[in-house]
Amino acid sequence: MKRLLALALVAFSFAGTARAAEQTITFKSGTSDQGSGLLVTPDGKGPFPAVVVIQEWWGLNDWVKDQARGLAKDGYVALAVDLYRGKVATKQEDAHQYMMGLPDERATADLAGAFATLVGRADVKKDRIGSIGWCMGGKWSLRVAMNEPTLAAVVVYYGAMPTKPEEIARFKAPLLGNFGGDDQGPAPDQVKAFEAAMKAAGKSVDLKIYDGAGHAFANVNNPWGGYREAAAQDAAARTTAFLARYLKK
Repeated sequence: MKRLLALALVAFSFAGTARAAEQTITFKSGTSDQGSGLLVTPDGKGPFPAVVVIQEWWGLNDWVKDQARGLAKDGYVALAVDLYRGKVATKQEDAHQYMMGLPDERATADLAGAFATLVGRADVKKDRIGSIGWCMGGKWSLRVAMNEPTLAAVVVYYGAMPTKPEEIARFKAPLLGNFGGDDQGPAPDQVKAFEAAMKAAGKSVDLKIYDGAGHAFANVNNPWGGYREAAAQDAAARTTAFLARYLKK
């Protein structure tokens, strides 16, 4: 149990040791709404690179918060957005209900508001902001990249990918993706087709498919018993190096 807890808290194996402070914040979403999230900041004045952190279908739970904390310890201002507005699922049926009931326009506005919040902070390098998401959040991480032309890096873990040429054309930021070879949503063929479309459009893309890994392989709390330690650690190393390359340069 202690080993599993340790793995859950260091999903990315970040090398950083900086202290971090955290608080729940609210920010403008759209014209008249309000979003919220967990903001975790490194110790010091900065300015620092930053990352928009996007939840799985469970909601803004402890595992996602720990990913934001890990990023902050590695020197990033991390804002984990609460797309469900306070709801957190522990059962699959609830997670499915929350995900299907998430209004597309509201989620888009919340993530745009989170990005704008980071841009507006004095402790953030405005041209060094990235996004990362897992599962449902992987899809939304890609959406952020499509909607924010100044985003500097995007990471997706096993998230649904766009297929239309006009959507592919909207990507400006370099993209890193980690996917499971046994996953059926998205399936390996879909990942390969997306990679081919991105490369054909001249986009910077680095996707890896892990043999023997299914959906949510990087989450030690995977309820289907699908956590794959070796794949998770390799994906973590890739993610850490990728973010450092594009956000810390």
